[in-house]
Amino acid sequence: MAARDGRPRPPDPHTLGLKAWHFIKASRALADPGTRVKISGYCQQMDWEVELAAVIGRVAKDVPQDKALGYVAGYTIANDLSARDRGRRANMPDASPFKWDWTKHKTFDGSCPLGPWIVPASDIGDPQKLGLKLWVNGVLKQDSNTSEMIFTLAQLSAGMTLHPGDVILTGTPAGVGAGRGEFLKAGDAVKLWIEKIGEIENRMV
Repeated sequence: MAARDGRPRPPDPHTLGLKAWHFIKASRALADPGTRVKISGYCQQMDWEVELAAVIGRVAKDVPQDKALGYVAGYTIANDLSARDRGRRANMPDASPFKWDWTKHKTFDGSCPLGPWIVPASDIGDPQKLGLKLWVNGVLKQDSNTSEMIFTLAQLSAGMTLHPGDVILTGTPAGVGAGRGEFLKAGDAVKLWIEKIGEIENRMV
């Protein structure tokens, strides 16, 4: 979605001929909507990210964009937590392909609370017209709309066969902690809301 606070928005990838970029979260990352996420002892820079999540309803492979949304069974809310200080390996040059560690950064246990339920796609209508917000301890941190996504959901082809139950997260808007120099600590409560879906709340421990 939009660039993080304090940073200029990058060039439009469409004008550069670029496609959406992906990473995979392991199933152990998934957690229930009210889960208490253990961050103590894991990292010092735990970040929040509100994201629309699309749940695949039937096998999809090489689906044209104009038919892509027909493969979505429903939508829910994702808190795509990110351990920012676990993403870079120490003592590795920035140009090294081994610099980044996406497993420790994005796929630790409980790093992706989902919920509060799956709303049928037919009840949502256009997924590119949904307000979304995130609060930390009652303070609004993210306030945007899925219309601001750089790539639409229909453009987020993962380059692999998708199966019923697979979940696609769609990226987060401005307002994450990394752009503010703020990070979560034990005791913090994170509440997420997406229009037509509802809200979830997670506490860090």
